[in-house]
This record gives sequence, C-alpha cells and structure tokens, in this order.
Amino acid sequence: MGTEWQLRESGPAHAPSTVLLLPGGMCSAGSYAEVMAQPVLGQVRLVAATLPGHAGTVPLRDCSIESYARVTAELAAQVRADVVVGFSIGACVAAEMVTSGAFSGPVVLLGISLSSADEPAFFHAIVGLGRVLGGLPATFLAKGAASMLKRKPLTPERRAELQADLERNDPAGMRLILLDYARWLRRSDRRAARLGQTGVPAWIVHAEKGDGGLTAAERSTLEACANVRLVTIPGSVFLLPVEAPGPVTAVIGEAVAHATRSA
Repeated sequence: MGTEWQLRESGPAHAPSTVLLLPGGMCSAGSYAEVMAQPVLGQVRLVAATLPGHAGTVPLRDCSIESYARVTAELAAQVRADVVVGFSIGACVAAEMVTSGAFSGPVVLLGISLSSADEPAFFHAIVGLGRVLGGLPATFLAKGAASMLKRKPLTPERRAELQADLERNDPAGMRLILLDYARWLRRSDRRAARLGQTGVPAWIVHAEKGDGGLTAAERSTLEACANVRLVTIPGSVFLLPVEAPGPVTAVIGEAVAHATRSA
C-alpha cells in the first residue's frame, strides 16, 4: 500500500514552478496557510504535505528520518516539485532527501537542527522519558507548544486551528517518531559538511531566538559552502511559517528563481 498523504494546494495547477512544503513536528499542512496566502507566490504552485503520523494522520511503518526522506522524495517526484521547503522535522527530512541523493533541486530549511547539540537539553530529556513513560512526554510537548501559541499575536480562530492540529497527534505514535528523530540527530555524520558537498542550493533559515539554531562549528562549515546561504530573521520566533511568512516567502522566492534559471 502506498503512503497516505494529507495535502493542501494553492496556486495555478499548471504553474511553471512547484514548491513542496513540509511542516514541522505535530503540525499539519495547514501550518503553511500564511505562507500560501502571500501574493508574491501567487503564480507558484504550492503543495503542503502533512508528514505521515503527524497531526492525526496515518503513520509510516518505519518512522525514521531516512524513511520519511524516501517516501517524501517519491511525493516530490509525483507533484513535480522544483523546490522543497521544510520546517523543523520537515527540514530534517528535506536535508536527508538532499544528502541521500533522493532530491537535487533547491531546498529551504527552516529552523533545522543538524545534530543533537542543536536541540535543547530539555527536549532530549523529554524524548528520553518516552522510553519509560510511553506517550506521556509527547503529550507534554504538544501541550507546551499549545501554550506557546497563546503568547503569539494570532487571531483566536487561527490559534484554535493550530491547537486542534496539536491535539490530533497520537501520543504513542509521536513517541516513536521523536525517538527516531533523536537517533537521527545523534548520527550527525558531518551533516553540515555533507550538505555543502552535494552542491545543491540550500537556504538555511533561523530566527535570532526561539526556533533552535546551529553549533558554531556547523555554522562555520556552512558559511564556507558556496551552495549554502544562511539567513537570520530578527527577533524571537517559534513557528517560522506562521509568525514570519513574509521573510520565509522571500527566501522561497529566491529558491524558486534559482530553480527557474537552472531549468
């Protein structure tokens, strides 16, 4: 049986460029609503895809990042994606697609972590507790994310939509996904250097605060890569696609322009 995808699409069906959007952990395709509403991308076909197992969707049998990269590369080929954009875990999937050779187009990596050191200690502690406490730590993470949303300048309707996505997550399933994510981070395999060695155009975007970051060594490695551009969004941002759609869209526009020139 093939992978079940929950998709959300905007823009002309036969647009010259297609962008595949991968949400962060526990979020759905709807988390890209603000980005998809930006007029600057009005003539680009945008396809947002909830990662299987997130926001109440059917999980993969193998929920490793490598497995996600394989099935997502198949989706990218199916929708004829010229650019892949990922946020958080979605960015890790996009990075794995590139370093494994499964996708060779430009990628935009929002709020990505490339190694264990890029995630805070409390995250690793909570994920580790999942080995003992089952799905309870995943529930705690979802509630923590929902609490963060209360402090963001969102309309009540939009906040309710995002919170509903978080509540749809199956704690037992998310426990396995998070454990595999943590394993992927531990197997860093010089990931920053490998990303540069691919030669694939990559934009790596972080806020000054709030969405994780890179180690000094990773940043230095990436700055030396001709195919990688590091972008910093001012201020504290938790959900980049939701809170900073303007700057995110500008970067996506650069990636689309590059793909168009290279076609």
